Amino acid sequence: MYELKDVPGKGKGLVATRIVPQGARILCEEAVIRIPHNLDQPSSEKLKKYVCQQVNALTEQQRLAFLSLHNIYPYENAAEQYIGIICTNAFSIEDGETAGGVFLEASRINHACDNNTQKSWNENIKRHTIHALRDINEGEEITVYYLAAHNSRQARQEALRAKFKFSCSCGICSLPPEQIQINDDILEEIDHLDRLVGQRGLQGILSSPLGTLRYLDREIQLYNMTGADDPGLSRVYLDAAQVAIVHGDLARGRIFAEKAVRSWRISGGGDSKNVTEYGALPQNPSQLPLYGMSMQWKRAVDDVPNALGSTEFEDWLWKREASPRSGAQVGLYNRATFPAFSGLPEDRGVDMRLYRGSGQPRQHWCFLAEIVDFEFLARLHMEISDVDGRKIPLFFYTEGRGSELEPARLRRGYTIAILYAQQHAFMFDEPGIRQEDPARVKVKPPNDIRLTPRRCS
Repeated sequence: MYELKDVPGKGKGLVATRIVPQGARILCEEAVIRIPHNLDQPSSEKLKKYVCQQVNALTEQQRLAFLSLHNIYPYENAAEQYIGIICTNAFSIEDGETAGGVFLEASRINHACDNNTQKSWNENIKRHTIHALRDINEGEEITVYYLAAHNSRQARQEALRAKFKFSCSCGICSLPPEQIQINDDILEEIDHLDRLVGQRGLQGILSSPLGTLRYLDREIQLYNMTGADDPGLSRVYLDAAQVAIVHGDLARGRIFAEKAVRSWRISGGGDSKNVTEYGALPQNPSQLPLYGMSMQWKRAVDDVPNALGSTEFEDWLWKREASPRSGAQVGLYNRATFPAFSGLPEDRGVDMRLYRGSGQPRQHWCFLAEIVDFEFLARLHMEISDVDGRKIPLFFYTEGRGSELEPARLRRGYTIAILYAQQHAFMFDEPGIRQEDPARVKVKPPNDIRLTPRRCS
């Protein structure tokens, strides 16, 4: 499947000797040397002694192979040489006891930021595995990603030089500057969305399922723009499955779970920890412990629309609503233009789904709600009800503290419209809206606009 060959500019590396299909297990290897967590300080005398004992216990062939591995660290004696080789080539071992280990075959695989394989520790079989993330052509070098996070090109290059003493010249690192910037922007937006979903946690899934689903939808779109079957896809699909299942939608939950498990099989194999843990979820999504905490999206597991094209199916799956053409009129129930509170972006940071880097909106949206009650103490405070019937607080942090609104229009039952509204997490109240720009607020009589709750499909 592969052979060790000279690779221009990289020394030795593994090169495919035939076409390797996506998901194929290229390597399944035991460590010849392991470093426990309690001995992972390079200057430790105990570590030096421990490493020397392990190297001396190798067979002659293993020892020669170990000593031929690259070493970026200077050394004055055998112990320092061994530790330098380990620090240069070790992969993590996630068994709770071991910091890392040296694998004679896997340690030969060079880095690329557009890597074509995924390295991972398989605790079920106690082996380090390498799987093809995409089809690998005969004669193509097999590569992995050395770093922990996919950051910007500059950040990656700095980390590689600091830790491994080389610069990467892979396909995406050698793109023209404008293409590098586009790729960096994609990675930055993925990271931003990932952190937003993490910050929201279960509370976000429960209180704003559609908003959370839109974050995840955007993440998948961004991953697809990179053209890679990234291992991060599985985590995003699992999050989407949880959102659907928590709210009773077993059909979407099953499909998202299938996509997550497929991605895990590709990157880690059918015996990997995640496949073992979640492999049965597509067959029985209701087994998720959080199933049915809300049943607002209740849908049977086989209740999936037929005869949809691929684009229409994805739109249904992600509960998308088409954004209107410029100048086109839309109905008030178009959730892309008139979202419920759950579909509003949060005001913590810039939501790259809806804003450009300049801070200008990518699209227009307007939040509509009915005034349930109001009071004017230190500032104008309203209780409003959105199109889903959810009651939320609205506080005016304008210069006039809300006095800019026409008093005659402050009436229960009137409709308030807020352009580019955002969710705000109040310390003293439920999540709501903190409004700072009075020019983006209009209040209309009930005969002009009437809102009634509508159930989402």
